[in-house]
Amino acid sequence: METEVIMKRELFGQLISQKSKSEFFSATDLVRAGNKWRIANELSSFNLSQYLKGAKAMEFIGEMETKYGRCVISGRGSTASTWVHPLIFIDIALAINPKLKIEVYEWLFDNLIRFRNDSGDSYKGMAAALYTRCSNTREFQNLVQNTANFIKHSVGVVDWNMATEKQLRQRDLIHNSIRLLCRVLKDVDSIVRIAIEENK
Repeated sequence: METEVIMKRELFGQLISQKSKSEFFSATDLVRAGNKWRIANELSSFNLSQYLKGAKAMEFIGEMETKYGRCVISGRGSTASTWVHPLIFIDIALAINPKLKIEVYEWLFDNLIRFRNDSGDSYKGMAAALYTRCSNTREFQNLVQNTANFIKHSVGVVDWNMATEKQLRQRDLIHNSIRLLCRVLKDVDSIVRIAIEENK
């Protein structure tokens, strides 16, 4: 998928943003979530700026940048986010609270971003296949939009950027089924209905 999309994940009741292309995480969101947990547990707040200026962090980031290129992207202004490479994200999480370690490791090994990108790519294939079945090309945009909304509703999603790995995988399967069914069936309503039923 070519377009950068901001995915959201929940941690300690807070949403953490992750970019779909670079896979960078919002360190700002992580610190916000971590500090709520720290305050609730009567610990002092974690300071991201101090962490980034610390000798160990600077050495680690330097090594990361030697291997991967730019690994920390700081936004400007009070509402901007600082985006970090997933490995730096883990280091920050561990500095905030070692209990975050398990959840953060699980995030790194899940397929959420892969399925988000795959389902974005399969959407293009589905749209191209639906175009071949559209009798009135002026109505094509509405046809694709209605199909996408029907898929969203059937999978139980309000916002794709908040979807689970399972929901994104299901969307990808439905897109691919619609693409294949367009080769043998002509009625779009039947094609979409069958694709959704096959992938429940």
